[in-house]
Amino acid sequence: MEYKIKGYQPEAFFHFFEEISAIPRPSGKEQAICRYLISFARQRNLPCYTDELYNVIIRKPASIGAEHLPAVMLQGHTDMVCEKNADVEHDFDTQGIDLIVENGFVKANGTTLGGDNGVAVALMLALLDDTTLVHPPLECVFTTQEETGLFGAANLDCQNITAKTMINLDAEQEGIATVSCAGGVRVQWKHNCHWEDASGRCALHIFISGLLGGHSGADIHLERTNANKLMGRFLYPLLNIDGMRLVGIHGGNKDNAIPRECTAVVSFANPGEYDEAIKLLESLIYQVQAEIWSTEPDFRVEIMEQTTPQMLSRTDTEQIIKAIYLAPNGAQRRNIKQNNFVVSSLNMGVIQTNSEVLEIHLSPRSSVNSLQQETKQILKLLGETFCFEVAFHSEYPGWSFVEHSPIREVFCECYYKLFHEDLKIEALHAGLECGLFIGKIPDLDAIAVGPSGYDCHTPDERVDLASCERFWKLLLAVLEQMTKS
Repeated sequence: MEYKIKGYQPEAFFHFFEEISAIPRPSGKEQAICRYLISFARQRNLPCYTDELYNVIIRKPASIGAEHLPAVMLQGHTDMVCEKNADVEHDFDTQGIDLIVENGFVKANGTTLGGDNGVAVALMLALLDDTTLVHPPLECVFTTQEETGLFGAANLDCQNITAKTMINLDAEQEGIATVSCAGGVRVQWKHNCHWEDASGRCALHIFISGLLGGHSGADIHLERTNANKLMGRFLYPLLNIDGMRLVGIHGGNKDNAIPRECTAVVSFANPGEYDEAIKLLESLIYQVQAEIWSTEPDFRVEIMEQTTPQMLSRTDTEQIIKAIYLAPNGAQRRNIKQNNFVVSSLNMGVIQTNSEVLEIHLSPRSSVNSLQQETKQILKLLGETFCFEVAFHSEYPGWSFVEHSPIREVFCECYYKLFHEDLKIEALHAGLECGLFIGKIPDLDAIAVGPSGYDCHTPDERVDLASCERFWKLLLAVLEQMTKS
């Protein structure tokens, strides 16, 4: 293939990133990237293991003189969040990512880039490919379905892993090492739809767009506007209009991404009610613009006339809109002693309507288990109050900070030698697979690191190319240092 990323080192890393970017890899559909990894390993005579979930483990023997040392695990996930702008035509199941290199960054053409966590995949491939490097035995672990609940890691048979040291490559800020993270759970609300005839009525299409969105864990502290919650704010006052009925609402694509867009259609009994709704909405839009213009400069709302053959019952309309309006969202609890670090949060990531049910997908996170359980109880009570079926799935544990960590000490030492400044040690509100591996492998010493990436889980996602160069040097220095201990 003709590579677009040029002039940066190591060349092999960037070539591998472009190659895997050409492979479709939505969560739950990692067969193609799995085949690529197996082929890569076989071509280099490297031991390889895979399972029915398409997790892959590739081993590389130690460099000469380090054969006696214990193995080191490097880990990242192969799947990616598949988000795109509304005006972009792209099939993530069949098409690779159209890369753009611009101003020192690589990004995608109107879609998510997949740097989360394609960077980790490319880093591990470059390490496995280079026979000149100095390192202990390596166990490179490529997991699947991370973005939909860490499902691959949760079901991986860790008896195939001998390492007691783990370097997770899913952190996205150079100069910062993550040493703990939040746990999470997926919540699904389902409401049965009861349809009525809407012939002869007026309908109104409301489309919210232009919001920044972002990662529902790493960006939740930024208080970015959630399009789904905002739609609830717009719809709730319209319930005062007697003939108002909800026709449908669709917003967001992933429960772990803050939704940037939401669309809803509502029906009214006559033109008078329609006009009243327009006036109410215009007033609300003006208020919201005044509130968020400094942080959401591209926010916009389009209101269009529409026709529809059917609508939801008044009871369904009230229950659904009230549930959306009242559902907690965003940062819920902060630790004021840790610089207002977010301890507990919620994201209403997806709302979708079909012929039988309306579904709402929420993603709560917390680094404190008791707060997470409290949030689950609140969501169960609130959902059932408005006649939703409530289900919880894909729960995963957090990762607690430990006082003594040899791998953390090595990273701190090497970082200072290379860059003459201290490596920052931080907790992360997003979920990482470290907690799952620590639960399966006793006494596992873990750290999460990576080069700088921005706006992941959005079409503005981009990776700093120079940061990748610097991180590569750090990673090689750490692995070489581990051969001297």
